[in-house]
Amino acid sequence: MGSYLPSTRQEQQEMLEAIGLNSLRDLYTGDVPASVLLDDSVNIPKGLAEMVVRAKMERIASKNKVFSTVLRGAGSYDHYIPAIVSTVTSKEEFVTTYTPYQAEISQGVLQSIFEYQTMMCELTGMDVSNASVYDGASAAAEAVMMTQTRSRSKIYVASTAHPEVIQTIKTYCWGRDVAFEEIPQKDGLLDLAALENLPQDTACVYLQQPNFFGLFEEAETVAKLAHDAGAKAVMGFYPISLGICKTPAEQGFDIAVAEGQSLGIPMSWGGPYLGIMTAKKDMMRMLPGRIAGETKDSKGRRAFVLTLQAREQHIRREKASSNVCTNQALCAMTAAVYLAAMGPAGLSEVAQLCYEGAHYFADELSKLKGFDRVHKAEFFNEFLTNCPMDVHAFEKEMAKRGILCGLTVDNHLLWCVTEKMDKLAIDEVINVIKEVCGQ
Repeated sequence: MGSYLPSTRQEQQEMLEAIGLNSLRDLYTGDVPASVLLDDSVNIPKGLAEMVVRAKMERIASKNKVFSTVLRGAGSYDHYIPAIVSTVTSKEEFVTTYTPYQAEISQGVLQSIFEYQTMMCELTGMDVSNASVYDGASAAAEAVMMTQTRSRSKIYVASTAHPEVIQTIKTYCWGRDVAFEEIPQKDGLLDLAALENLPQDTACVYLQQPNFFGLFEEAETVAKLAHDAGAKAVMGFYPISLGICKTPAEQGFDIAVAEGQSLGIPMSWGGPYLGIMTAKKDMMRMLPGRIAGETKDSKGRRAFVLTLQAREQHIRREKASSNVCTNQALCAMTAAVYLAAMGPAGLSEVAQLCYEGAHYFADELSKLKGFDRVHKAEFFNEFLTNCPMDVHAFEKEMAKRGILCGLTVDNHLLWCVTEKMDKLAIDEVINVIKEVCGQ
């Protein structure tokens, strides 16, 4: 199976030329830095024993820098993961599960999906959740596509959302020839004036809460302005923040999506992650993917089925409204196990610790010369500051001391604090920053 090729080299070349490329490598060079691309393969001779290969790979892997202190978020967060999470999800029967095509022999995985969906609805206040999609960015893009109708097709996206989410939505819109417009910002927040008098062909408004800069948007006003124009309101949320914040439903949104990595999933160098998708009941049949449901069998016993399945698996490709045909079953189960382990009180405590830690860190940073906050609005656990020296030089110096500092954003630093950083740890970081900046 490892050597099976679904297409010949000639067919592959013809496909590449049809999209204006010369080689498979060209698919990556536009987005992936050349320094991380292999010219050939891992430089290991053939025919070595497994033990020797493992030792060589471990030496290569040891070159990776693993930071003991992480003060960076921007979509991937360093939260504490209780040991019970991996204890449950690493069981063989869970690790090897895949798409539950036959309900009769897939009761276990169907139940896990059903429990996950239930928790997502409880978390967001929405009526229905699908079985998950690939990641937060694709969830956002799929969500705005859900709102498309014959008379309403224009998409409005907040410029304060995560840049990679915006880019993914743009890509979907480009592929489907959908009109796309970014809503401008003012002082790090969405410019509400730009949402007044939206055109009649507006399908939806997408907002991230908290936004990319960690700030709390006036979400309820955004939802009202969207509804006043007859459009849908879509929220991209940070799951941990809902431990202390209003749910998307309480803020008036029709669809709520998120990157679920913060719910017990390791950062793992960028994936695999989890795309959360929830919606109000009237949008249920527009959800891509699948929905697991509960029923009773012929003997009256509790049973689980795929209540709604992706039409893409059963109809012609050109009639499909989405290309989502599966779900992130293991990552979704991980999120469900994490939430079950934490409970409502635990999630609330984590959110409160993130909020308090970030505000303490911001206050301490503000006492140093040149680290004042860029925006003055209220924030959750991320915030943007100036830097008194070259940000790249600052980042390198912090890295030498085992600290992954805030993300560089236009010569500023986007900091993040999670529950893993207590007061003592923050004070130690402040001392290191003083040393690096000569203060």
